[in-house]
Amino acid sequence: MEDSKIVDLFLQRDEVAIAETDKKYGSRLYTASLNITEDRCDAEECKNSTYFEAWNTIPPNEPRQYLFPYLMRIIRNLSLNVCRKNNRQKRSVTYVMLSEELENCIPSPDDTECKLDDMAIRDAINGFLSSLSDGNRMIFMRRYFYGDSVADISKGAGISENSVKVTLHRCRQKLLSYLKEEGIEL
Repeated sequence: MEDSKIVDLFLQRDEVAIAETDKKYGSRLYTASLNITEDRCDAEECKNSTYFEAWNTIPPNEPRQYLFPYLMRIIRNLSLNVCRKNNRQKRSVTYVMLSEELENCIPSPDDTECKLDDMAIRDAINGFLSSLSDGNRMIFMRRYFYGDSVADISKGAGISENSVKVTLHRCRQKLLSYLKEEGIEL
C-alpha cells in the first residue's frame, strides 16, 4: 500500500493503518531499533511504541511524502531513550564508537551556545548530505543514522568493507570542512 493511503487510514483513525505500516516497514523499523538497543525485546517494544506515537501524532502531522523517515525518527529517538535508560552506568559500545567517529566533526550540544546553534548545525548537515553522491549519502546515513555495521553496509552496497571504511573516513573529513566553510566553530 502506498504511504499516502496509509496516512489516510491514520487520519480516518482506522486501525488497519497500523497493520499496513507494520507490513510495509515493520522489519526495517525493528532492525533499526535492534541496531541501537541491541536487545530483541526492547526493539520490539520500540517498534510497537513507534506505531502508538504515529497514531497519536497523525493528525495533526500528515507525512504523506515522508512516512518512513517520519517513523524512523520516532523509533530512533525511542530506541536511544531505551538505550540511555538501560545503560545509565555503562554506555553502549556501538554508540560510543559511532560518537567517537563523529565527535571531531560535530560540536557537543552540552553548553548553551551550542544549543542555540542546533538549527544552524542541522541545516549545515542537511546541506552537506545533499552535496554527497547518492552512494556516499546512503553509506553515511546507514552508518550514522541507522547505526548499521560496516559489514552490513558493505553487503548492501556490494562493495568491500575497506571501501566502506574509506568512504566514511572521507565523508567525515568532508563534513568537517563543510562545517568550517559554513562558519560552524568546532
